[in-house]
Amino acid sequence: MTNLNRRNWLKSSLTMTAGLMTMGYAGAGTEEEVISSFLPKKERYARLTSNENPFGPSDSAKKALKAAIDDAFLYPREYRQKLMSLIAQEEGVTEDHILLGAGSSELLHASARVYGGANGKVLSADPTYTSLVRSAEYMGSEWVKVPLDKNFDHDLSTMEYKVKPDVSLVYLVNPNNPTGKIMTGEEIIGFCNTVSDKVPVFVDEAYWDYMENPKGSTTSACIKQGKNVIVARTFSKVHAFAGLRVGYCIAQPEVIKEIAKEGPRNSLSGPSMSAATASLVDKEFIKYSVKMNNEGKKFVYDVLEKTGHDYFPSHTNFILFPIAMDSEDFKKKMLAKGVGIKSMNVAGQDYCRVSMGKMDDLEMFAGAFKQVISTKINQS
Repeated sequence: MTNLNRRNWLKSSLTMTAGLMTMGYAGAGTEEEVISSFLPKKERYARLTSNENPFGPSDSAKKALKAAIDDAFLYPREYRQKLMSLIAQEEGVTEDHILLGAGSSELLHASARVYGGANGKVLSADPTYTSLVRSAEYMGSEWVKVPLDKNFDHDLSTMEYKVKPDVSLVYLVNPNNPTGKIMTGEEIIGFCNTVSDKVPVFVDEAYWDYMENPKGSTTSACIKQGKNVIVARTFSKVHAFAGLRVGYCIAQPEVIKEIAKEGPRNSLSGPSMSAATASLVDKEFIKYSVKMNNEGKKFVYDVLEKTGHDYFPSHTNFILFPIAMDSEDFKKKMLAKGVGIKSMNVAGQDYCRVSMGKMDDLEMFAGAFKQVISTKINQS
């Protein structure tokens, strides 16, 4: 396919996508997902939008998944019990402190239903991951936003100050999405120990495994001290289970019972739980995933530095960096070159968030990125 024909074809695909979105096409996902489904098989698409881990699942997880298929006619009580027991052992708590969910999203939404409502207020940083707060808003809650400081860090002192009697939940994401920045263990544990005496604190640790010192940074230690803290984890990131949907939260037993009432019970399949059990003990695969992710980040850092772009050093599997063009226009131009990324505008500044992929995907990103920014420079 020539470049001219490819551009015309992509243009018509964009038009078709807009029509499908307008008509509410049931099969339509995100814009880039729809367009990538139209791409001819020989056309490559670098999906760097959703912070997925392309290096897994691990061989041990896949083996356990396949083996469990033969038991698919059984209700998965044994698989659930084995996974619950292992998580409790890893976290140093009893099993009544653990609740499983289909990824962490199910647990976020269930918690929003517990702590949301017309009389509730959810306090969090802005920008951050908004799944829980959006769900709480849908329930009638108010979102109390505390802007990140000038360095894009959590302003914990202001957050603590804004904890008033009408705040029903404090929500933290560590490492934060979309910035990739962290609160150190000392910072966040100190905050949670103090604030959780006044209001429940929910800490979303989706990217916990990518941190340099995960066990020294988790707030699960607060739970073991009896604090009203909820910690959510997911297998969707470093374990590469985005499509298998396994997650869990840790909290006080009475809190676990309340969240469980809102839905996340018996929602996981036996094969998924069997695979998660195998992956959780596969420490070598986790090390491998983190290593490959770090190599990808180093490659992208080099590309950004050579093109004169600043970026936020990331403790996750994505990188956020400012761009000197309209974020939506940038996303569309990258997509036209077969590269999906996320873009946003924060306080008047446009940003790109690129997920880490395999090296050929990142090389494709680098080539498209250089072409897009050079076109912008030439037009200026």
